[in-house]
Parts: sequence; C-alpha cells; structure tokens
Amino acid sequence: MAPGSAIFDVDGTLTDTNHLHVVAWWEAFRQAGHTVPMPDIHRAVGLGSDDLIERLLGPDRDRDQDSAISSAHKVLYGTYFDRLAAFAGAGDLLRTLAGRGWRVVLATSASGPELAALRRAVDADEAIRDTASSDDVDEGKPSPEPVELALELAGTDAGQGVFVGDTVWDMEAASRAGVRAVALLSGGIPRADLEAAGADAVFRDVADLLAHLDDSPFAPERG
Repeated sequence: MAPGSAIFDVDGTLTDTNHLHVVAWWEAFRQAGHTVPMPDIHRAVGLGSDDLIERLLGPDRDRDQDSAISSAHKVLYGTYFDRLAAFAGAGDLLRTLAGRGWRVVLATSASGPELAALRRAVDADEAIRDTASSDDVDEGKPSPEPVELALELAGTDAGQGVFVGDTVWDMEAASRAGVRAVALLSGGIPRADLEAAGADAVFRDVADLLAHLDDSPFAPERG
C-alpha cells in the first residue's frame, strides 16, 4: 500500500518489557493481599491500569484498593526504567518506515517518565512523528480510541493505517478502528489468539517484520 500511518504499540512490540510488567503487577497485587497467577496477569498486559485491575480482580473487589495497587505497580516498574531494553531491530524498523514515507506514531498505555524511558530504549526519536499516550485518551485499548487518535496525529484516514502490536487488545483496537493489524509474537501471546482477534499478518518480532517488509502490509504498491 502507499505510505500512510505506521502505528506502533510499545510494550512487548518495540520493547522487551511485558514480563517486567507481569512481575510488577504480581507484587503490587500481593502487597494488597491478592494472589493473582502470573499467566493471568500476562494475558491482561496491554490494558490500561483500571481495566487490568477490573479484569483480574473482578467487579466485586474492594475498589478502594485500586489506586494503591496501580500506584504500587508504577513504583515497582519504575525501578527498571534505567535498564529497559528494546528488541533488536526496533529502532531500525521505525527509521526504515519513516525513510519510506510512513508517518510513525506510537499508541501506548505508557505515559510520562515511563514513556520517556521506553523512547530512550528504542532510540529512534527522529523517526517518530507523534505519540498517543494514555494521557491523551479517555479509553485505552481494546477501545479504538488510541488508534483513532494516532491516525488523527498522523493526518491519515483508517484506510492508510497499519497498526503493529503484540496483544489481543492491540488487534481488537486496530480492527475496531478499521486499520490493518500486524501482530508480533514477541509479547508471548499465541499466534492463534492474535489471529482470532483480527491480525492480518503475524511475525516473530520487529526484526522479522523488518526482514520481510516487502511481504507485509507495509509493502510498497506495485504498479
């Protein structure tokens, strides 16, 4: 397709951070007196804090704990900021797409110092046009709102957009926004789950996508 907006999730997609979130959430729940299995937390990563807590503790929980749990996660995860790691090829992929005329926008539930730390890890700020963070939307993924905002920031319509993510929430958000969805297996979610949630193409990780750009939704139009 002709270059349009290349929208990227960050955690688990560009950066190897999903399991750090799992550990931080597990400890935050433990401090509040809850034992939540790590596999359950892993499958909820990618949701905003409020939705993640709702999914894991249910509607009958003591909601007065929500703020403390979320704050504990933020503090615990913050201890990793100085050593967050991008996946190999993440920055190269963004720079390559920008060089081909794609407008690169991040759509992530991260914000503030966390987002800054993630961007430092990716180290491709020159290729990133803008960011749709959790501070900018009322509802996070799987709502289409973050993807729709990214399209607006890029100045393109849905038909010109490709979204790259690693969770079912990413795929559902992309599908609801009407953009093509590329899934990466680097976040640890099974291929079948990602395809069932709307993935148009699946790659192992950013390096695999970069190596096969011309066989992906980012392939240039041939005329």
